[in-house]
Amino acid sequence: MRKFLFSLLAVALCVPAFAGLRQKQADKDTNQFRYEIECAGNAIQGTYLVKVWTYSKKASVAENQCRKNAVHGVIFKGYGGGQGCVSQRPMVATPGAEMQYKEYFDSFFANGGEFQKYASIMEGSTEIVKVGREYKVGKIVSVRKDDLRKALEAAGIIRGLNSGF
Repeated sequence: MRKFLFSLLAVALCVPAFAGLRQKQADKDTNQFRYEIECAGNAIQGTYLVKVWTYSKKASVAENQCRKNAVHGVIFKGYGGGQGCVSQRPMVATPGAEMQYKEYFDSFFANGGEFQKYASIMEGSTEIVKVGREYKVGKIVSVRKDDLRKALEAAGIIRGLNSGF
């Protein structure tokens, strides 16, 4: 009985540590921003409708990262045309801007960070493909580009559209 209680106590103490370890691994998998972004159709004015394909060893981790990757893609990658869309250049076209403003973007893209205000996942748009030992998860995400641009302008990362040449 004593052995049983000791092992039960040991398991109870390890569960929170294990959950934190799993989150750290998920962050490590997705901190590299391994994803593909493409146009998913025309959206309402002030938004982009994009399809983001996120890679991870666990499908649930990739699903959670799709919003973060969609915002990252709009800011730093842009995307090509297709499906009647016009290709979009990245909002931040300056090379090395992500490293130059590293502190800002680290907090912006942190779990529960500000990026969440600018993206929402379209329900029923999930596609999951097993590729080797990992999953490729696709979701359609609506990104509020006008609000995102205003936030980046306010932070001094990009210049406003009405600023002089």
